[in-house]
Amino acid sequence: MLTFLLVSVGICDAQDDPGCKDHPLLTRMPNFYIDSCEENEFDQYQFKDSHGNYVTVEGTYYFIKYALKEGAKAPSELQIVRNYSNAIQKAGGKAVLETRDTAYLKLEKGGATTWIHVEAHSVGTAYNVVFVEKRAMAQEVTAGDMLVSLNKQGFVTLYINFDTDKATIKPESKPIIDQIVKLLKDNPGLKVGIEGHTDSTGTPARNKTLSQQRAESVVSALVKAGIDGKRLSATGWGQDKPIGDNKTEEGRAKNRRVEIVKK
Repeated sequence: MLTFLLVSVGICDAQDDPGCKDHPLLTRMPNFYIDSCEENEFDQYQFKDSHGNYVTVEGTYYFIKYALKEGAKAPSELQIVRNYSNAIQKAGGKAVLETRDTAYLKLEKGGATTWIHVEAHSVGTAYNVVFVEKRAMAQEVTAGDMLVSLNKQGFVTLYINFDTDKATIKPESKPIIDQIVKLLKDNPGLKVGIEGHTDSTGTPARNKTLSQQRAESVVSALVKAGIDGKRLSATGWGQDKPIGDNKTEEGRAKNRRVEIVKK
């Protein structure tokens, strides 16, 4: 857990709203209690980048509202914002955008990216903190859904998560792999191509190689699960066939995909 540079404070407080607690990443300012909180397994929030433009980030969402204890001296709004900014930078993160009463912070650590918005108000007597642990929503698709799509349009688009800049399939995508296996086992005469696609981040050559490696990784997972490799082929298209706008995060997320194509 990160701690602030100038304070030392316990996490638990009898005045906290029942069921609420500090986010494990950052402690609270001294003499504050949690007035309310909200946690959603998957949601989105608009942060600002260094140019002041809004960036929509999706993932696990936490909202915490802190209020000053009665009788305690209120810090300035800048003091609240600066404490959080200093703490996140000390941990290796950065202040993306900071003003007197608000800060947009970002921490990339251990393969995870967390965005944070600190907003002080009421002359330092209260402040809000929003955390979004960025991740893609788990895609829920069944073998039956895939078969319908293959028969109707000849392909199905899947969002299989891989480690950053690698072809290693993340554990949360195992259910999708399992459904592809079921699809192929339930339809023994079906032959498919596994096609990898990327966004435009990086060089075209690297993206072509990465998409090929990811397609081959999916094929290997299917063969390991008992599917005859003769029924499968792997192709990497890189950034050549976008279906979203590579100028936006949402568009790039759409482009990072794997397609199953009926042969």
